[in-house]
Formats: sequence, structure tokens, C-alpha cells
Amino acid sequence: MPPFAPVDEQLTYIKKGSAEIVKESELREKLEKSRASSKPLRVKAGFDPTAPDLHLGHTVLLRKLKHFQDLGHTVIFLIGDFTGMIGDPTGRSATRPPLSAEELMRNAKTYMEQVYKILSPRTTEVRFNNEWFEKMKSADWIKLAAKTTVSQMHEREDFHKRFREEKPIALHELLYPLAQGYDSVMLKADVELGGTDQKFNLLVGRELQRIYGQESQVVLTMPILEGYRRGSEKMSKSLDNAIGVKDSPLDMYAKVMAISDEKMWHYYTLLTDVGMAEIRAMQGDVTNDKENPMTLKKKLARLIVTDFHSAEIAASAGEDWERQVQKNETPESIEEVEADVEMTPDGKVRLAKLLFREGLASSATEAVRKLDERAVKVNGQVITQPVILLDLTTPVTLQVGRKIKRVRVRGHWQPS
Repeated sequence: MPPFAPVDEQLTYIKKGSAEIVKESELREKLEKSRASSKPLRVKAGFDPTAPDLHLGHTVLLRKLKHFQDLGHTVIFLIGDFTGMIGDPTGRSATRPPLSAEELMRNAKTYMEQVYKILSPRTTEVRFNNEWFEKMKSADWIKLAAKTTVSQMHEREDFHKRFREEKPIALHELLYPLAQGYDSVMLKADVELGGTDQKFNLLVGRELQRIYGQESQVVLTMPILEGYRRGSEKMSKSLDNAIGVKDSPLDMYAKVMAISDEKMWHYYTLLTDVGMAEIRAMQGDVTNDKENPMTLKKKLARLIVTDFHSAEIAASAGEDWERQVQKNETPESIEEVEADVEMTPDGKVRLAKLLFREGLASSATEAVRKLDERAVKVNGQVITQPVILLDLTTPVTLQVGRKIKRVRVRGHWQPS
């Protein structure tokens, strides 16, 4: 393999966008040893497949894994098919309902399709932590649990908060940080990545490696990505502010264009490979009125869509967005689908349900709200009624905000 880049150069690339490194001096030392021995570092990030689809918030860690991969290090994409059955208590105010092994594996398969949009399938080491946990006996769990104390677990902020508020903490939740830390022991990780909210779990990994006679991993935390809507809430599908990895190119492009100018720099830092020197230069150009923020946001949207689709598709999405938003025209490339819909006895279509079923609204309730807000168009006309009469002989163009689809409707009667 080619020689590793100088350590200072590697550190600059690795530190881009990071929140904290515990400890940076140890990371430098590991990089120096790696360069001297031509042995790559083992860099781990774990993902519990508790939902089928990833959003751009999840890809922040994937992007940082890619940076290590770009530098020639070994990246380990760990799928928590065991820990997913426990449920990560991080940031939870209540016990997470457990998922079955079948649900977790179904989600894991969809993860891999999405992960390889960023990571190289050729050089990514994919592991499942049930590989070692399914072999553990009761005595092994007792030995592992003996490595920490209830008092140490109680130091964890979310556990402490729930205890103070007299909210239940299930015993199995206390095992989660131990299980995640034991993953690092089994994988002999040199570096583990996680969000800032994962710091406690990552530090448990450092301690367990020391107890098991290994050199402690370096912990690198990344900030939590904000959603694309106005405000500072973290990106989350439940908050309806997520940009999905499987979103259509136009949806993805439009959502990026909806972020604030201020938030754009955070997206550049966490979701692209653009270097910090170039990002700071762009910020300076905007401050000095040498560059229009809209131009740079379009560049950001193209970069992100290119990652998950292609450069050609990203360019087409940009043209469609301009037709739709800046020129108030209908895009040329609209997804066309067929849909069976419920109809009232007098032959009308339940529009709110149709919008929800086609993914143009997150729920029928949201669809009704969008109708009230005059944010829904049918064939280019603003519609506010939840039940309307449609010509079913030709496809109908449905639009909610910037989301748009052409639907060939097949109706069937349902009683009122």
C-alpha cells in the first residue's frame, strides 16, 4: 500500500468538524506508530439497525469513517444486531421497545445498500456484534458486569435524569454501554467514532480495553446534525426535519436548499469532503459580498445529491428545482407512480389519505394541515379540500411544498 501521509496532514483531515478527541496526543502517537510500521489503524463506528432507512444525520459518522479510509486506515462498520435488541438508551426518557432479530436483520440489509454510497465496499470491514455475544454464557456476562459499578452507570446523564425524575430504568439498559465497550475489545479498535451524545459509551470502551490488557482506543466525537427546517433540533424523522439517504434527488436537493445560510456552513463541514480552508474562504467571500450564499448553497446541494445518486442526476435535480421554485414551472423529471385510493360514494377522492400514502405528507393529519396552509397543489392549482373530484382517466400531478409526484389514480369505493 502507498505510504501514509505526514501525521500533521492526517490530523488536519481527521479533525475536520470533530467535536472532541480523547485524547488528541494519543491519536498523534497512534498515527506516528502507524506511519512508521505501515500498519493502518482500526477505526470503528457502530450502528444499531433499529430503523430501515438512514438520514444525513447518520452519515456524519460515515463521512468521518471515509476520511480515515481516504488516509489508508481500516474502517469497521459494526452492525449492532445484538445491541439493537437491547436498545440504545442514549437520550431516551423511557425504555426503548425491543425489536426482534428478524426486524433488525431486515433493517441491516437496507443499511448496507445505503452505507456504500459513502464508504468503499472493497475496503470496509463489516462486522455484526452477535458474532461474539451469541457465544457468551451467563458466567461471561457476570464477569463483564463485574468490570463496572452501578455508581459509574449512574454518572451517565440520561440515567441520572431518569432516576431523579423517578422514571423507570430497565436493568438491561445498564448493559448497553458495557456491550458497546466490549465490542471495542473484540475488534481491538484503535479509534472509535460516535456522536457527542455517545461519549459515555465510548469512554466505557476505553476503560474496558485497559482492563482487558489492550491499548485504550482514542474517542472521536462528532456534532449532532441539525434538521433542514428552521430551528436547532437534531435531524430526526419523528421531527419531520430529516433528509433521507433514499430521498428522491429533487427532494434531497430541495431540502438542502431550504436550510438557513448560517446552517449551510455546518452542512459543508459535516456532510462533504471540502476542506476547512476552502470553507473558511467561502465564508469570507460571503461576508465581503464577493459571493452570493444562494450560489454556494446550490453547490452544497449538488455535492450531497451527487454522493447518493450521481453528478448528472444532481445537475438535473438542480435544474428541476430552479424550474419549480425560482421560475414557478413544473419540473421535467417527476416521479410517476400508480395508486389505489379510497373513494366516497359520490366518486370523490380522499386527498389527505392519498398525499400520506404517496409520501407527500408524513401523516394524514399533516396532509390536512398542509391543505389548510394552502401548501397543496393538484395539477398546479391550490387545493384546500380534503376530499375532491378527480379525472381518473389521466395522471394527476400532486405537489406539497417542494415535494411533487405524478400519480395515475385507480379508485375503489369505500363507505363513508
